[in-house]
Amino acid sequence: MFYSVKGILTHTQPNVAVVECGGVGFLCRTTMNTQKALPPVGQEVKLYTQLNVREDALDLFGFATQAELNCFKLLTNISGVGPKAGLAILSVLTPEQVAAAAATGDSKAFTRASGVGPKLGQRIVLELKDKVQSMQASDPQMAHLPVGVPSAAGNAEAAVNALTVLGYSASEASSAVAKLDSSLPVEELIRLALKNFGSVR
Repeated sequence: MFYSVKGILTHTQPNVAVVECGGVGFLCRTTMNTQKALPPVGQEVKLYTQLNVREDALDLFGFATQAELNCFKLLTNISGVGPKAGLAILSVLTPEQVAAAAATGDSKAFTRASGVGPKLGQRIVLELKDKVQSMQASDPQMAHLPVGVPSAAGNAEAAVNALTVLGYSASEASSAVAKLDSSLPVEELIRLALKNFGSVR
């Protein structure tokens, strides 16, 4: 319903940013990573948003980047990961780190977030890996890409896997990673690819 809000940042507090648009202040629940990217109060800001409708409330979630919003949607589609846990995860991990952890099977990375125990961390990795594997089964372009702990030579393939976890197509991910130095760490490849996506879109 709301793609984004753009206006004056009028108030912040932990995990909250209020953006005034046309005289209406929109309270957006945010991550700590988004809060670090916010300008000072009184300046213009744009947040990409997701509206969560419940019987007793309407919650608007706001993110500094589309990648973080996409990652939030992906996480909250996993059984056991609600909006609160999604915000907690994205407060300690960037979208690049989430994707890299999923691609390499690092469930412990998710347990750094408040409220995420070992079992939920393992479920997150399993479901995200399952998503990549189902993509590989339905997309011949992805059939050669490995899912698992990458070797140094497999950094590019792991980065492509991670980008597909974040919702990009195999062709988009492959094209973006192909332009980069494959000797870079997986997380850096993902970060640079996302930056390139952001400059194109």
